[in-house]
Amino acid sequence: MDIIHCSGHSGPLAYMKYEDGEISLSFAPEGIKVGDPVSSGPESGVEIGNTLPLRSIPVGTLVYNIESMPGDGGKFVRASGTFARVLTKTSNTIVIELPSKKQKSFSPECRANVGVVAGGGRLEKPILKAGRNFFKMKAKNKLWPSVSGSAQNAVDHPFGNSRTSRKSKARPVPKNAPPGRKVGMLRPRRTGRK
Repeated sequence: MDIIHCSGHSGPLAYMKYEDGEISLSFAPEGIKVGDPVSSGPESGVEIGNTLPLRSIPVGTLVYNIESMPGDGGKFVRASGTFARVLTKTSNTIVIELPSKKQKSFSPECRANVGVVAGGGRLEKPILKAGRNFFKMKAKNKLWPSVSGSAQNAVDHPFGNSRTSRKSKARPVPKNAPPGRKVGMLRPRRTGRK
């Protein structure tokens, strides 16, 4: 029906309406356009944007939005421009090469979308100024910039100190210190020879 932007996701989302009237949002694959048919289920063809169980996807196919457990809706390979590749298939496991080149085994009942997530090339555009990065992080509810403890005031952080910025203050934290005080060099659980 439509391809929409969501600030919480790096890739665009496809707004889809199925024949039974159900409406769903999914990551838009590269090359899809408004009006293209997509289908979901084991008998769907291996076409871009279709959702199939991994057992129905041939070896060498590019996939994205892979479920870690059958029915969880997809946990792996969801960033813009990313894809994974089906490497080998056995009766009870399917090995997939993730974008990091790491290989991971999945259940044959786990579903995945065929294709590559749209929005590739996002990282090639330089940010150029701090303000752009600030609003980019703010859209994802991330704290930025990250200020080091030694650069803060003494009231704001256990390492904060306006008199000196000397970094080599090795001060082990007390074992019963509250969260927020437990920063930096944590006290060892035990000392001495066993």
